[in-house]
Parts: sequence; C-alpha cells; structure tokens
Amino acid sequence: MKRNSYQQGQAAEQLALHYLEQQGLRLVKQNFHSYQGEIDIIMRQGDNLVFVEVRQRSSSHYGSALESITPKKQQRIIQTAHYYLQRHPQQQNDPCRFDVVVIEPLSGEEKIQWIQNAFQA
Repeated sequence: MKRNSYQQGQAAEQLALHYLEQQGLRLVKQNFHSYQGEIDIIMRQGDNLVFVEVRQRSSSHYGSALESITPKKQQRIIQTAHYYLQRHPQQQNDPCRFDVVVIEPLSGEEKIQWIQNAFQA
C-alpha cells in the first residue's frame, strides 16, 4: 500500500527522531506550529536547544533534499524558532542551533545524513 506524502513525512520525522535520540539528543517538542510555519523536531543536546528540519526525497529529479531548504524556508524556520522562544521564556537564553536531517533512499534502505549548524539565524 502506497503512503501519501503526509504519512511519508511523518515516517521520515520518526526515523530522524529515533536516529537523533540514538546520538544522545532528547526530545523537547515535535511539530511546533506558528503562523510562519512549522519546526519538525525540537531537541536538546546538552545545553543546546536544537531546531531540526527533516527533509526526505524519494528521488533527486527535482534536486536533493538538502537543496529544498531554500533561504526563504530557512527564514520561516528561524521566525518559528523565535516564536517558540517567545512562548517558552525559560529557554530564551539557551544556545540554539538549526540542524537538518536528510533522508534519502539507498538500495532499499534509507541513508540518514545529520547536518549540524546547517544554517544560522
């Protein structure tokens, strides 16, 4: 049975979450929404608050998953992170970074690439 894009996105986020937890990060919040957009996963690594964008592509026909994070998309993620911090003032002084987890097909399995500090606010 073929999954729709929402289900594929949810599965990719769960795969990324599991991968990051194996790397020692702890989940803070998943699918945080604002009027500007959504942050897929918010995690903590030590003192750092990590805003994670998960990207998956089934083929590179339209470019790589990483290339799909345009400057406009980065700005929406940054604005949503600012909104998150306004809503959670106890975390406003924590160091923050923006990571990307790219999931691409590889011989029947998924290849996971974790890019720390993928872009800056």
